[in-house]
Amino acid sequence: MSRPVPLPPGPAFWRGGFDALPFLLVFLPFGILFGLAGTVLGLSFAQVMGFSAFVVAGAAQFTAVQLMDAHAPTIMVLVTSVAVNLRMAMYSAALAPHLGGATPWQKALMAYSMTDQSFVLADALNESAPRAPLTTKLAYYAGTASLLVPAWLGATLLGALFGPALPKGLALDFAVPVTFLAMIGPSLRSVPHLVATAVSCIAALALVGLPAGTGVLLAAVLAMIAGARTEDWLAHRAARATSEGPK
Repeated sequence: MSRPVPLPPGPAFWRGGFDALPFLLVFLPFGILFGLAGTVLGLSFAQVMGFSAFVVAGAAQFTAVQLMDAHAPTIMVLVTSVAVNLRMAMYSAALAPHLGGATPWQKALMAYSMTDQSFVLADALNESAPRAPLTTKLAYYAGTASLLVPAWLGATLLGALFGPALPKGLALDFAVPVTFLAMIGPSLRSVPHLVATAVSCIAALALVGLPAGTGVLLAAVLAMIAGARTEDWLAHRAARATSEGPK
């Protein structure tokens, strides 16, 4: 993924869309898969498209339709879907220092269009150009969202209309793990990051039998704790080495 540089709002918008292009390779199959899954599980065309248009959250949408197909209580569907999407709150907290000066309607649009991919790209801009003007950061984010959200809706449309005609052995579900690997790979730049990643993988596998995806949520909590503790330990060791001075 190329690193954004400070640009005027117009070029920043187009740069955001350009940087988001590689994600379409896995973003589109993911959307097609949801359109197909929703249709196969008995949702109408309007329901499938409405789901993607109003929710714009692939993982939460898959969780919801699976629970609905299992005749889970409505409250369970809602609570589990919200829990799966709690990472968006963390994304918002990470972007707030850089985009917090946006107007209320801009914040509402960002909240609606927030995806994992848009966050990763916006966060990369914030790291590489933290002092870029707010207008540049907003335009860059808008560029990513203007490509990815319509792509998600278009992919859902294709899945709903033509998904049942796809070959049975076509493994579109590869898009989910590949997407997240592509996003987290470039960010693994420190020991705490690596520790958190390792703990999350091990815990998710160990807790895979828990219902409604709660194992993944617990794995995320354990990973954050492990990463934070590792960072504290490294900071403490560095401070101790500084205070002791050279031997």
